[in-house]
Amino acid sequence: QVQLVESGGGLVQPGGSLTLSCAVSGSSVRVNAMGWFRQAPGQQRNLVAAIIRSGTTNYADSVMGRFTISRDNAKNMVYLQMNSLKPDDTAVYYCNTIAAVKYRWGQGTQVTVSS
Repeated sequence: QVQLVESGGGLVQPGGSLTLSCAVSGSSVRVNAMGWFRQAPGQQRNLVAAIIRSGTTNYADSVMGRFTISRDNAKNMVYLQMNSLKPDDTAVYYCNTIAAVKYRWGQGTQVTVSS
């Protein structure tokens, strides 16, 4: 059974930075395409960044140029470096496969951007 554990969220001022981490067990991040999703209160959970087997990355328009997804194959971890954070980035962030059949969702990590 795949387990996903997200961490690294917190309260940050607009313009600040955070790095989120996702520990994956039971599945290889090197083989399986992974993504970071976020869900703001009252909204759908949306994909914001993805990294596929080849290492190619893709981003939602709203985070392009500010967020960077990466992985550590040896540690089986996925990361999301977030810069120039805006209040609209406030949400719970989750990692998961970008395949149609998702792993069981982790608890997510709260990111709050506020002055």
